[in-house]
Amino acid sequence: MSNLPVWTKRAIGVCMVLTLALPAAAGAATVTTLLNARETERVTRSDFLRAAVKASGMPTPQSGAVPYDKVPEALLPYVRAAEVKHALKIFGSEGRALNFQKTLTRGEALAIIEELLQAVPSFAKKTDAKKFTDAVSDSDATLIALAIERNWMKAENATLFGLKRPLRGKEARLLLTRAFQISSNNDQGTETLSSPVIRINIQRASTVEPVPKQDLLEGVWNALRRNYLYRDRLTVDKAGDKAIEGLVNSLGDPYTVYMPKTKNEDFKLQMKGEVEGIGATVEMTGGVLTIVSPLRGSPAEKSGLKPKDQILSVDGTTLNGMTLDDAVRYVRGPKGSSAVLKIRRGGTEFEVTVTREKVFIPEVEVIDDRNVAIVKILQFWDTTDTKFRTTMGEVQSRNPRGIILDLRNNPGGLLHAAGTVVGTFLPKGSPYVSIMEIDTTRAETTEDELVVKESIPMIVLVNKGSASASEIVAGALQDAGRAKIVGETSYGKGTVQQVMQFPDGSSLKYTIAEWRTPKGRKIDKLGITPDVLVSNEGSKDKDLQMEKAMELLR
Repeated sequence: MSNLPVWTKRAIGVCMVLTLALPAAAGAATVTTLLNARETERVTRSDFLRAAVKASGMPTPQSGAVPYDKVPEALLPYVRAAEVKHALKIFGSEGRALNFQKTLTRGEALAIIEELLQAVPSFAKKTDAKKFTDAVSDSDATLIALAIERNWMKAENATLFGLKRPLRGKEARLLLTRAFQISSNNDQGTETLSSPVIRINIQRASTVEPVPKQDLLEGVWNALRRNYLYRDRLTVDKAGDKAIEGLVNSLGDPYTVYMPKTKNEDFKLQMKGEVEGIGATVEMTGGVLTIVSPLRGSPAEKSGLKPKDQILSVDGTTLNGMTLDDAVRYVRGPKGSSAVLKIRRGGTEFEVTVTREKVFIPEVEVIDDRNVAIVKILQFWDTTDTKFRTTMGEVQSRNPRGIILDLRNNPGGLLHAAGTVVGTFLPKGSPYVSIMEIDTTRAETTEDELVVKESIPMIVLVNKGSASASEIVAGALQDAGRAKIVGETSYGKGTVQQVMQFPDGSSLKYTIAEWRTPKGRKIDKLGITPDVLVSNEGSKDKDLQMEKAMELLR
C-alpha cells in the first residue's frame, strides 16, 4: 500500500495484492510534520532539504564546516547531513553563494532524493525517459526515469516532464511519502499513496502498553537458557520471531501477518512483479490455503485451477496446520520444477500437476471488438496508476460505441490506482471509496479530470476472483450509475492493511481499516452483487459473461 495496499493475500509466483490507505501511526513521523506547506505553495530549498533529511533518518551532525556561505544556523545540521551523500551537487554551479531560500524545482527535488537514497533506475526506464523534451542530459533522463519507475512524481504531459517547474506543497509531500515510505496525514484527511510502508524505530517508554504475560515470557526464556538440554536449538532471533508470530496469529486475521527478515525480503521481491511459481494469489480461509485467482496465462490457469479451489497438499505433504507463509513456501518453487497439488473443489478432491514458471505480471490489455473497447485490468499496480489514463485517452480518440471493463480474476492492487481508474470515467472530485478506521470514517475522491465521455455506455465484468481494488472500482462505478455490473458476485475483500518495517529487517502487515462503497455498502465477505448475474460455470467454449456485456451494448 496501500501507495500498500489493502494487503489482501499471499501470492504464489505473483505479487502480493494490496489496496492501500495509509493513516498516521503512533511513533511514525507524518509527512506534514516534516513539511508544512499549503498544497499550491512553492517549496523552498531549505524547507525541502530539512524534510528530506529528516525522512531519510540520517544523523544530523551538530558541528563541522560546510562549503556554503550564509547558511541559516538551524539549517546547518541538515546541510552537513546532505553533504555526506553529496545531495546538493545539483546546485554546484552556484558555488558558496548557494541560496537556500530560493524556490525549489521539481528536478532539483528529485536530484536531492536520488542522492540521499543512492537510487538507480532501470536501463529501460532511463531510455523511455529520453522521450521527454526536458530530458536534455543523461542526468535529466535519470531523474525522470526514477520518478516514473518508482511512482514518485508524474509527468506534466506526454512530452514534457516538468523538471524546471516550481515544486509545490502537495507534490512535495507526495514525493517525500513515496520516496521514503512514511505515513501521510494532513488536515484535509489522509492522502492515499502507492507506498504501503511506515518505517519505525523501536523505543521503550513508560506510556507503552506492557507485553501480555511479559514476566511469564521472560521466566520461560530464562529457564530454557539455563536448563534446556539442547541449547543449540535456542536462538534469540528464531525464538523472538516465533513469539511475535504467535501473538499475531492469535488474532485469527488472515490478513495480519508478521514477517521475519527472510520472509520480508521474499515479500519485497514479490512486489517487483517477477517471481517463480504457479501464478496465483491465495489466502488462508478456515485454515485452508485457498486460491483467490489464477493469473491469466499462468501455470495455475493452464492447469485448470479456479478461484475458491483449496490446496490440501503439495507432493504428498499436507498443508493442514501450516501458517500461510509456510504453506506458500511448499507451493512455490524454481522455474521448471513440478508440483502435485491435491485440490478440493466443492465436495470433490483431485490431484493436479503444475509446472512452475517465471511469472511476469501484466496489468492492462485493450482489444477492439466491433467498435467496443474491451479493457482488461489484471491488477492495480504502478503501470495502471501511471499509464491507464493515457491508454484510455487513446481509446476515447477512437470514439467507441461502448466500453467493457473486465475485472474478472483481478485480485486487487493499489488503492491509488483504483482511484485513477474510477477517475477516468467519473468527474474530478467524485467519491470512490469510504474508509472506516478505528475512530473515523473518511471518503477518498478522484483527483483528475475524466478522460472517457460519460455518454459512452459502459459495462464492468466481475467474478468470484475479483477482489479488493477491483471491488472498489466496480462498487464506485455502480454507485454512481456510470456502469452496469455483469457477472458473478465478487470475492468480498474489504479490509485495509498497513505495513510497518522494523530496524532488524522484519515487518508487520496488519489490518487498520475497512472500506465500503461511496454509498456505504459493506463489501467484506459480501462482495459486489452484479446488476446482471451471469455465470460461466459449465460453459466450456463460450464466455457467457462477455456475450451478455456485448448484448447490453448493442
